[in-house]
Amino acid sequence: MKINIYYGGRGLIDDPTLFVINKMQAVLEELHVTIERFNLHELKNTITTLPQTLKSADGVILATTVEWFGIGGYMQQFLDACWLYADKEKLSKIYMCPIVMATTYGEREGKLNLSTAWEILGGLPCSGICGYIEDTSILENSDEYLRLIEKKAENMYRTISQKVASLPASNQAVKQKVYITKNTTLTPQESEQLSVYASDDAYVQKQKEDITELASMFRNMMGVSSSDNDTDLIDRFEKAFRPQPGLEATYVFRIDGNNSPLSISVEGSDLKCLYKDNSDADVELQLTKEKLKDIFAANTTFQRAFMAGDMKMKGDFMALRLLDTIFDFN
Repeated sequence: MKINIYYGGRGLIDDPTLFVINKMQAVLEELHVTIERFNLHELKNTITTLPQTLKSADGVILATTVEWFGIGGYMQQFLDACWLYADKEKLSKIYMCPIVMATTYGEREGKLNLSTAWEILGGLPCSGICGYIEDTSILENSDEYLRLIEKKAENMYRTISQKVASLPASNQAVKQKVYITKNTTLTPQESEQLSVYASDDAYVQKQKEDITELASMFRNMMGVSSSDNDTDLIDRFEKAFRPQPGLEATYVFRIDGNNSPLSISVEGSDLKCLYKDNSDADVELQLTKEKLKDIFAANTTFQRAFMAGDMKMKGDFMALRLLDTIFDFN
């Protein structure tokens, strides 16, 4: 038999929940139960992958501490991950014992919330423990409380080993009627793999960039015009160009919706405009097409757009100020 313990507290030394699960773990190990513990506060960046650990479990202990209100964010994240990524068929055979200790009001509600959540997920209930413990020494110095904890551990072992049945709960009926997770053709194994990807911030960011690139590519394939191939912007800059003797500067305009940036190079009376990137540019600007049109219409200037936060820049501020001198759209 294997039981997983998921601890959703903050790991404080005087956390009464830690005392309870340590005692229960000792009792279960005496009964030759394999125990694996997961401290959610140490695994907060990979919580979405933890539903995979349920595959080999016969039972779980969900333990958390009510410090001010509710079961806490780590435990809620774990339950959310189970709702999204867990193998529901496997989960439906797993017994769960809730343990909620409180240093403030709310231990009964916390225990009820864990039990309700597990039943909605389709799991099987076990009798749990909840209590208001102001000081951990209260548990340590009470033989009655220690026997109560031991009895709960033994009852859990008995419930799992005998596969004790429970009457149907309305929570599961509600799940069948209002199950809001989108139906997919993913297998449980694919859902678990998805949970790994969801916890990888670098992977998620790369996917967003790929989606943006694909959207632009398909827009072009469908014949939607793209200003990348539009010479109108270049014509506007060339017509507004006012040469400044001795001035040399390069600018890169990253315009939202364009696949390629517009690179502008100024060398005295020479102006070169073309669609390409330039990592050595003196100034890199990012703005929308609408804001650029406002500048072309002389409704605003590059300097005012930057000061108003409508345009982002990095590089040489002096070169940025010269933009309104080099290009006169009035």
